[in-house]
Amino acid sequence: MSHTVHPYSHRLGIIRDWKSRWFSSHKGYRSALKGDLVIREFLTEALRSNYVGGVEIERNQKALRIIIKTSRPGLLIGKAGDGVTKLRAKIMRLLHDRSIALNGQELKIDIEEVRNPESNAAIAGMMVAESLEKRLPFRRVMKQTIEKVMANKEVKGIRIRLAGRLGGAEIARTEELKKGQIPLQTLRADIDFAREKAHMTYGDIGIKVWIYKGEIFKKDQKNT
Repeated sequence: MSHTVHPYSHRLGIIRDWKSRWFSSHKGYRSALKGDLVIREFLTEALRSNYVGGVEIERNQKALRIIIKTSRPGLLIGKAGDGVTKLRAKIMRLLHDRSIALNGQELKIDIEEVRNPESNAAIAGMMVAESLEKRLPFRRVMKQTIEKVMANKEVKGIRIRLAGRLGGAEIARTEELKKGQIPLQTLRADIDFAREKAHMTYGDIGIKVWIYKGEIFKKDQKNT
């Protein structure tokens, strides 16, 4: 009791699916797992300015498919798909440098557009981080982000928590703002959660975002 649980993992198998899906019997389990972690870490860093809402990985015996969800697909794809080609080459080079074998799998990259970026916790966290890095006052940033997210019809609640040397203060502290409802204990509650960091000259500021979009029932799960 009273332990903090990750809102995503808490709902796995109920209203959430795994972000890595493997459809084959992997003898090289360790290599495949390491590959997934390396790819996620690289994409999170490389595509930081592209407002990436999530990265999903699918594996079968023939292909390794990476699905990148972003609110700026045009920037990522580039002219005539040049961006995707360059990104694929970088991932292949990275896997080769880390001695991670693809075992004959073809690497595919799919780009999916996030229709409502304001209702995506990862993108909202990135918006907060971007504003903080521009040296805007943190309370104003939190209020503006909350108003922008709550303007979306499907959002019923949001909570933002910042932790670190806020405003350049000597002593680190935590500040939190909330609007609407965030029912963390309700398993059918569709709560999107993300962590982000704002890289400041005096250290990083941790950002946590919770966005509540209503409840999902079994009859609705096919449409989500």
